[in-house]
Amino acid sequence: MPDSSNVSFHRSGELDAESSTLIEGLPGHGLVASIAVDQITDQLGLEEYGSIRSDSFPPVASFTDGMVQDTVRVHGGTDPDIMTLKSDVPIPEDAFADLSQCVLEELVDNFSRAIFLAGAPAQSEEQQGDVIGVATTETLKTDLEDAGIELAEDSGAVGGVTGALVNACYQADVPAALLLVRADPRLPDPAAAQSVIETALEPLVEFDIDTTELREQAEEIQRQKQQVAQQLQQTQEQQDEPVRGMFR
Repeated sequence: MPDSSNVSFHRSGELDAESSTLIEGLPGHGLVASIAVDQITDQLGLEEYGSIRSDSFPPVASFTDGMVQDTVRVHGGTDPDIMTLKSDVPIPEDAFADLSQCVLEELVDNFSRAIFLAGAPAQSEEQQGDVIGVATTETLKTDLEDAGIELAEDSGAVGGVTGALVNACYQADVPAALLLVRADPRLPDPAAAQSVIETALEPLVEFDIDTTELREQAEEIQRQKQQVAQQLQQTQEQQDEPVRGMFR
């Protein structure tokens, strides 16, 4: 990495796949991406491939199974060829450039396309779980259509860390798709995460994920994710704009 950067990738495992699909699961509106990618990572038994560290990330100690771990981690597997990017804490605005740089410089050789997930406030209960797609290339646009995913017809924009990553991929000619999911505007939304897995990710990536527990354990998932949601709200207030702001 360039000396001027304070971001680094620390590899902790091996990844034999050469043409993976990267699925982003960073905290955002409704925590849809986080919940969906947690489910995918756990159910496919993806192994930790490495972690991303930056002085711009919040100074938080994350832990699981009695061990401290990095807050931003990359997992991977070969059945199918999947990589996931996840974080236990919201990514602050001043870390967007670092994270994008690390993904493009350290991870891009390991994946052939990236899929980004962004929650957007649902205007009604019936609208929750609706998914529309946007692509950076004509080939991925066709992939979205073939998977039965409705394409975004109106103009719009997505901010926050997901918007920054999508734009970085677009500028670097890295094939990427953005899935916009309507979610509960107030709480973590496991039902919206279930919807994006079943209606978009499964046909797009061609894997099978059992999402039953997302509905069965909705209250427990909401409780577990509530602290992250509160941190996200604080981050939004500090930035004086929604992390997924500008979506319309």
